[in-house]
Amino acid sequence: MPANILFAAGDAQWQVYEQPLRTALGRAGITATLATDLPPAEVDYIVYAPGSAVQDFTPFTRARAVLNLWAGVEKITGNPTLHIPLTRMVDHGLTQGMVEWVTGHVLRHHLGMDTHILHQDGVWRPEVPPLAHDRRVSVLGLGQLGSACARMLADLGFATTGWSRRPKQIDGVRCLSGEDGLRTALACADILVLLLPLTPETENLLDARRLALLPQGAVIVNPGRGALIDDAALLAALDSGHLGHATLDVFRIEPLPADHPFWAHPRVTVTPHIASETRPETAAQVIAENIRRGETGEPLLHVVDRSAGY
Repeated sequence: MPANILFAAGDAQWQVYEQPLRTALGRAGITATLATDLPPAEVDYIVYAPGSAVQDFTPFTRARAVLNLWAGVEKITGNPTLHIPLTRMVDHGLTQGMVEWVTGHVLRHHLGMDTHILHQDGVWRPEVPPLAHDRRVSVLGLGQLGSACARMLADLGFATTGWSRRPKQIDGVRCLSGEDGLRTALACADILVLLLPLTPETENLLDARRLALLPQGAVIVNPGRGALIDDAALLAALDSGHLGHATLDVFRIEPLPADHPFWAHPRVTVTPHIASETRPETAAQVIAENIRRGETGEPLLHVVDRSAGY
């Protein structure tokens, strides 16, 4: 019997995902009905994105899994009507995009590129940056994205520290966990990269107290979640000169309002949530693989631990 797959991620996403999903399902040998409108009681799998019109999962009595198109799942994990497995998106296109964005901005700050790009004023500034092994970089969050970025930074020679809630091991990276480990990771971060999921435990993780633990002149690079940082505390630390710069790709409200102080702050770089994006071709392959696994009784990939929030 063909699998019935409901695409519940909005019309705009349907336009870009329909063909890649059909192609990926065919290559995986899956016979399926893929549509945006199916009787709930006949749906086997739900391809989902935050903001979907589907908020009550009770009518989907036959559904085996909800397959999230994005890496972030904080807007669905607490849904009290969801009692079937929820998977998050982990695909190599998204990971590669994040590695490239993070590496580019870490190198930008490490090499002091802004000084030369923004000051073409006839003044000769021969300041030579240190080598990477003399620049300390900490990555908070060692999931799929954080681990990949930490490995790349370590491979480039940076003195790289990683922190996660649970103990991890990554070749070439000093891995820490727990509250003491967090304080250590902050205290040794000339450049701090945030790649944590947003959960009740990580919201406002970087408050005034923790920002004060960073070295004088430290730089923050945040492609994770906007609410990981207390905005007012960040602006105060930048205004005081304790922090040298913040490069921010994610915000509490998106698009970032035109009158938000981040836009005009001389020590803030705003990028419009472009650090990495789910690519339809590669994401479709992950969705198809999980449906294949569901149909053959194999364990699903990237199942969310809802007690942890990711």
